Amino acid sequence: MSEASNSVPAGGGAAGRAERAAQRRAIASRYALLPLRLFLGVTFVYAALDKLSDAHFLAGAGDPASFVSQTQAAKAGGSPISFLLGPALDHPTLFALAVAFGELAVGLGTLLGLWGRVAALGGALLNLSLWLTVSWSVAPYYLGNDLAYLMAWIPLVLAGTPYLSVDGYLARRAGRDRERGLGEDHVKRRALVDGGIAAVAIGGAGLLTGSLTRTFGRGRQAAPKQSAAPVSAAPAQAPTVSAASVPVGGSAQVKDPATGDAVYIVQPKAGQYCGLSSVCTHSGCAVDAPKNGQLYCPCHGSRFDAATGAVVNGPAVKPLPKYAVTKDGDKLTLGPQQS
Repeated sequence: MSEASNSVPAGGGAAGRAERAAQRRAIASRYALLPLRLFLGVTFVYAALDKLSDAHFLAGAGDPASFVSQTQAAKAGGSPISFLLGPALDHPTLFALAVAFGELAVGLGTLLGLWGRVAALGGALLNLSLWLTVSWSVAPYYLGNDLAYLMAWIPLVLAGTPYLSVDGYLARRAGRDRERGLGEDHVKRRALVDGGIAAVAIGGAGLLTGSLTRTFGRGRQAAPKQSAAPVSAAPAQAPTVSAASVPVGGSAQVKDPATGDAVYIVQPKAGQYCGLSSVCTHSGCAVDAPKNGQLYCPCHGSRFDAATGAVVNGPAVKPLPKYAVTKDGDKLTLGPQQS
């Protein structure tokens, strides 16, 4: 408690209420960036561990969800920094791991408040690079999440992490050292050494966590699923819609009974029907309903042909899965997946 808080009249009154309100406002201002810091820190740690445990991320060019495929798509999709992507394609595993472990370092540094401005700057640079590559073709621009993350890092770059943090502890200890009469060079050297020790310790823990996640997470994902004892069950009924609900150029949405994914039944030309998966082949986002002959993914800007599911523009490189559709009178029935 501050001296001001101790001077509040015991009986309260208007002066006491005003003093307490001022204290609450001061506390709110002090910790205003804490929710943003926690969100960004947790998100980057999660994103890093998700990449390291994903068997697709480090796969080769044949996997559309791999780092290689996404980088190739960004380079071919008109990225303004496409000339810088050559080294990443020459050494994809190294760069993919650098991105994942970089996100982990940024997330841990932000969460713990260690070298907060440096961590925030690293996060801003990562999101800047993602905005200029995989999110560059998103239109309108505000649908691209990487630009929003880039802007979210700026307050932490400016303010750092002075409260509830390692940085805050080191700063307070440095203040006590100055009060004891220690020289400024000694104070700065001690803070730098102790900050470096903390960074090495946290970095080592992060590397161990990431390595274990990569080893065991990918192992679990790649392992074949063991089938349980056979259980007799009635086959799922194929979803149907009325033909009148699917005009030429329009669509109706149903669910694939096998996967639960949404599927658009479309009629690109009079009398021709097919089904197209709503799951974008780039990163699994849901594409919008067909419009003007295309299906648009709002996450990273991929577009697909509404008649065939073929990629119109990336970063997706694989077409949408296609389903058979049969017409019986005024009823359209979704058939099995064809591709």
